[in-house]
Amino acid sequence: MSVNLVLAQNQARISARVLDAKTLKPLVAVVVSIQNTNFTQLTNSEGIIVFEAIPSADYLVLFHSQGYKDALFPVSVQNTLSLDLGAVLLELDQISDQQVSVIQLFEDDLTDDNSSSESTSGLLQSSKDAFQQAAAFNWGQARFRIRGLDSENAVTMINGIAMNKLYDGRPQWNNWGGLNDATRNQEFSIGSTPSDYTFGGILGTQQINTRASVYRSGSRISFAGTNTNYSWRMMANYASGMSNSGWAYVLSAGKRYAEEGYFDGTTYDANSLFISVEKKLNDQHSINLTGFYTPNERGKNSPNTAEVTNLTSETYNSYWGYQNGEIRNSRVRTVEEPIVMLNHYFKINDHSNLNSGLMYQFGKIGNSNIDYQNANSPDPTYFRKMPSYYSSMYAADNGEFSGDFTPDYDNAGKNRITFLANPQIDWEAMYRANQNPIVDNNSNIIGYEAAQSHYVLYEDRNDDKTIAVNSNFNSQLNENLIVNAGIAYRNLQSHNYQKLLDLLGGAFFEDIDGFYSGTQAQSDLNHPNRQVKVGDSYGYNYKLSARVLEAFTQFKFSYDKIDFYLAQSFSRTNYQRNGLYRNGIYPTISFGESPKLNFENFGFKGGMLFKISGKQSLHFNAAYLTKAPNLRNSFSNVRLNNTIVDGLESETLNSLDATYVFRTPKIKTRITAYYSTIKNATKISFFYAEGIFDNEAGYTNTNAFVSQTLTLLDRKNLGVELSLEYQMSPTLKTTFSAAYGRYTYDSNPNVSINNDAVATVENTNPSYDFGTAFLKNYKQAGMPQQAYSLGLEYRDPKYWWIGTNMNYLADTYIDVSPISRTSRFYINPASGFSFPEATEERAAELLKQEKLDPVILLNLIGGKSWRIKGKNLGLFVSVNNLLDSKYKTGGYEQARNANFRQLNQDVSSGTPSFGNKYFYGYDRTYFVNLYLSF
Repeated sequence: MSVNLVLAQNQARISARVLDAKTLKPLVAVVVSIQNTNFTQLTNSEGIIVFEAIPSADYLVLFHSQGYKDALFPVSVQNTLSLDLGAVLLELDQISDQQVSVIQLFEDDLTDDNSSSESTSGLLQSSKDAFQQAAAFNWGQARFRIRGLDSENAVTMINGIAMNKLYDGRPQWNNWGGLNDATRNQEFSIGSTPSDYTFGGILGTQQINTRASVYRSGSRISFAGTNTNYSWRMMANYASGMSNSGWAYVLSAGKRYAEEGYFDGTTYDANSLFISVEKKLNDQHSINLTGFYTPNERGKNSPNTAEVTNLTSETYNSYWGYQNGEIRNSRVRTVEEPIVMLNHYFKINDHSNLNSGLMYQFGKIGNSNIDYQNANSPDPTYFRKMPSYYSSMYAADNGEFSGDFTPDYDNAGKNRITFLANPQIDWEAMYRANQNPIVDNNSNIIGYEAAQSHYVLYEDRNDDKTIAVNSNFNSQLNENLIVNAGIAYRNLQSHNYQKLLDLLGGAFFEDIDGFYSGTQAQSDLNHPNRQVKVGDSYGYNYKLSARVLEAFTQFKFSYDKIDFYLAQSFSRTNYQRNGLYRNGIYPTISFGESPKLNFENFGFKGGMLFKISGKQSLHFNAAYLTKAPNLRNSFSNVRLNNTIVDGLESETLNSLDATYVFRTPKIKTRITAYYSTIKNATKISFFYAEGIFDNEAGYTNTNAFVSQTLTLLDRKNLGVELSLEYQMSPTLKTTFSAAYGRYTYDSNPNVSINNDAVATVENTNPSYDFGTAFLKNYKQAGMPQQAYSLGLEYRDPKYWWIGTNMNYLADTYIDVSPISRTSRFYINPASGFSFPEATEERAAELLKQEKLDPVILLNLIGGKSWRIKGKNLGLFVSVNNLLDSKYKTGGYEQARNANFRQLNQDVSSGTPSFGNKYFYGYDRTYFVNLYLSF
């Protein structure tokens, strides 16, 4: 559409009526903006928009509504007479609408297994930018992260309330999983660009709006099938719209299920329920009640060494086995955390609004596992059960020198045969180990009776209760200035404990730590020698509390050729641990309350928009902020004692970006360059290390199960993003997206190791300073640092479409072991002297960070919709990884070989017993969705 009016005056009136292209019904609350000006309005209940007093010029008018394709029209206005654009028809963006379901397939919170495998695609469900859509829909399966940042650097909000967990700073996506229709009303601001709801993080802000009156009225039912983490899904959604009596409500329900998902033994069972009810009290006040409950369980899959994968397949999973002919996974993640919200919307006047909210979340998160005492490991891939245990053997050291290579290939072959015959967990064997046989007079076994359990199934439980309140004020003070301000308070009470789920045929389990003896073996000296049963807590038991008060202000200035903003934030955070057990290893510092941790933090950000013309603009953003460390990284050994990380500090974050935008009805281009740093971070991890401690210092055993704390850890992320969309014809569109980043560690952090085995009453903090880990310039792990996508899309006027995209992802690195990069790595723990064979050249080979192979992913999507008796019937089909590429999405070095000689021997054997472990992506997968809207 191009309109040219030449009249005698200098200002004009522009109007339009926005309709659904298929139903021809008016669309309410469509955002209509005249690009690179201050003119923005929403369509009214009749779909009408009117702009008054528009200066004479050439403009681009953008029509934007969630779930619809953007419409961009060139308009030339030369005088004051009214210009009516007539009926503007918006088409449903059914491709993006359906691809939101595909995002859910890759966003089921794999972060609990390995933080490096996180994707941020769940943040981008509402985006329209071609680059952001590629990042979400095409690259998410390879664990791509926008700008190399994980989700704790973005703020995810529902109705203005932050949903990031106070424990680790990340949103728990499963809390609203399966509610695609109910959570589709979203806004996303990328980077440090301004948000009306919060100061935000350096990755961006996602706001999900569940106010009942903003949903399009109608019903929607869908059924989907896939071969990814679940097999089928059903969803139903109904929105009433606002009635004449001032009531609106939305109901949504869903079910996802798999007896076995893509990876072997990965069960999946998830339900989703949602309700939102709004009452419009008068023209100024509305209240809205939202509740959702999404209980879900999923069986996890194991990371595997190359040895295990070569013996089995990329879908092999060591966490499960058959019990009575049915799959039973030992590591099941269970999330049941209902959320209730009450929001008050107060329209003070035509220019000012005050929105307030109250949220209460409660429930549990459980991660199951097998515990065992005085028994062999039930893990079928335990290192002593693998062929490499024998094929990588070396003789004992010869003085200061390494022993000879002495592989035992006969026993290696036997291990191989045994593993391939029994590659899964043997549930039956564990039951038998927990029972005593009953014999008759002839010594024939006629049954079994329960005895002391040597194996049990337990779960690490987090029972959280969170209360949050917030209030957000925004006002347009004049035609050039908009003010936003907000205050929020969150309170977390978290009960963390080990819960016994199943005695596996036994009668009881002893609440002791089998690695220790005497009083040190006791989990709780206040109640020693307990025999625990199903439902009891044992092992560890403590509570965490966190309180956060946050406030921000933001000023947005808008003029003819330039816009700019300034924002400030302040927060106060305090943490505390309260031990419920008096642990035998730490009898004086495990029970009762820890000292309180207090942090005060602030942030500043600002930016400018230069309006070169109606088609071109330049954007600049900068941010500087401090952030309290996460609760999980504040206590060095939180399960056992109250010890606080030495030298714990707030993190310091910096962010800069510059963007050029060129936009016409045919071509849309964005180029962004960015730079960010995160300084003074802390990271805690646990593992078993061999040959880590110096025997000269008083240890007879140089092996230990340890906690590792990194402090003063800096990261640097820089790169460029390119988004290009070209409308070749009314039906054919091509897109190209590119991301090139360099994400590195930017400091040499300090490493300290905590060894519980040597704790005493006198030595309550057995922490040993390993000095500096030389990590600077090592790559950050777990995501591609390069990604490219070329897409082609055809939309037929008869409402069918097909599209394809080719993607290339490269420069994914695995996590490195920090203790292997300290000076201790070169010291023989038995003598205190350097290993004579530890040359710089060999060390460089051993410590070179592994880069995973690049991957090419070809994806295909298509669909068709029909209008039948006033109802919309639609079909959506996608096939990802059409070429069936095998690829790794991430991995990590095992820290078990903690010194040069052990690592060198393991690697030199050619069959390392402690090789790197990897996560794998999906092969060819499909997703088919049939839906009916009415």
